[in-house]
Amino acid sequence: MLKSMLACCKLYISESRNAIALDSIERAAKLHPEAIITNIFKDEVYNRVGYTIVSHFTPANSSLDASSPLKRAVFSMVKAALEAIDLELHSGTHPRVGVVDHICFHPLAQASMDQAAGLANSLAADIGHKLQGVVDCGSHSLGRQLQCPSPSPPTLEAVRRIARRVSGRGGGLQSVQAMGLVHGENSTEVACNLLDPSSVGADQVQLEVQRLAHEEGLAVCEGYFTDFSQERVIETYLRTIKSCN
Repeated sequence: MLKSMLACCKLYISESRNAIALDSIERAAKLHPEAIITNIFKDEVYNRVGYTIVSHFTPANSSLDASSPLKRAVFSMVKAALEAIDLELHSGTHPRVGVVDHICFHPLAQASMDQAAGLANSLAADIGHKLQGVVDCGSHSLGRQLQCPSPSPPTLEAVRRIARRVSGRGGGLQSVQAMGLVHGENSTEVACNLLDPSSVGADQVQLEVQRLAHEEGLAVCEGYFTDFSQERVIETYLRTIKSCN
């Protein structure tokens, strides 16, 4: 197997407390053994779970081909989530657009962005056609607010200012996306996506958040990760797939 021909999907679902629903989603993934879940991150405060799924590419399934094991696995997980979760019963403080909140594909190692984009486009078409799902390819394109029904603590506006200032869009650190969110009854957090961690890493983000928080008169705890590095994701996939063969 070529280490260079791998792709990864990050699948975020608006549920982390319903064990029966999560079991159904994970059993759906196991129907496609060539695709491996390398990480599961559950946040019970947000009531949200993130799955990292990895599979190989071959010339026959490297783009839109329906035989792509990664695409088939993610589609099965999405279908299971839609069948098992009632969003009207959902409560949590993370913004969300639906039961399946966010799906993104990434090339690993030497796989190309075009291949990952092809998988994303093909999966989006299948969800729309086969599951009659509404697919939003970028929340800003709809010009609407995400749902987040929880009350706001007094510090939230300050945390949102920090998030804007630390983000690339707000003139801060390039390749950093950030949101200020409520996380539990007595805490808020600056949730960040590091789009290019080789250029701007977590340590740099931590220091900048601490600096900006000091200006706001807020104390800052140490940040945490919701997934592994690209290298560890690849290692986990290769080790797991080897043990299954």
